[in-house]
Amino acid sequence: MFTGIVQATATIAAIHDRAGLRTFTLDFPEGFCQDLAIGASVATDGVCLTVTEILSPTQACFDVMLQSLNITTLGSYREGGRVNVERAAKDGAEIGGHPLSGHVDFTGTLVERRELENNLVWRVAVPEAFRRYVFAKGYIALHGASLTVAEVNRAEGWFEVWLIPETRRATVFEAVQVGDRLNIEIERSTQVVVDTVREAVQESLGRLAPVLEALLQEKGLSLDDYLPRPQRPQ
Repeated sequence: MFTGIVQATATIAAIHDRAGLRTFTLDFPEGFCQDLAIGASVATDGVCLTVTEILSPTQACFDVMLQSLNITTLGSYREGGRVNVERAAKDGAEIGGHPLSGHVDFTGTLVERRELENNLVWRVAVPEAFRRYVFAKGYIALHGASLTVAEVNRAEGWFEVWLIPETRRATVFEAVQVGDRLNIEIERSTQVVVDTVREAVQESLGRLAPVLEALLQEKGLSLDDYLPRPQRPQ
């Protein structure tokens, strides 16, 4: 498990490809690898990777299978690039963000980037299948960073987050530009609540459910707009 609080940024020192597998060698800041062991987990831009080899006090290797390369941004990375990293949380660790599994659900595209005084606002496009899980004031993880959704528009398919100066300093986000893809993990309790309620509605309405959804769609609405909003973890 991870907390969504990025601990450092690492540099991709080397990439080695084999059939169906890619090995990343990451160069970490001094002290990050203390007590790091083979088999340990490190979230890399939000993707849970397993340490396969330790080369030095600041370098370690990670194998990434083809499926992970295909569904995340890792398949497009090059040597010299930088990534957000977080060590797996220890028992009793403070959850500064929200619990993350390191299993990316989809990638979203940054479609707008607005600079405000002391803030950076991102608008991120969301595939239709995942829009139902994004709520204003809810949690979402971008490249492994726990963020709060400021605004969402399901009809147009986007949500916005605001990045404070500390987030920009501690992550790779300053270099992300419009058109870049982002690894996104939805908040698991939100997914469970939404799916459970939708299944209950489908069972209750039966064959009327598609009719109701079609009528709402004509008005620019969605059944998801009437679902109870999940509460943020305390």
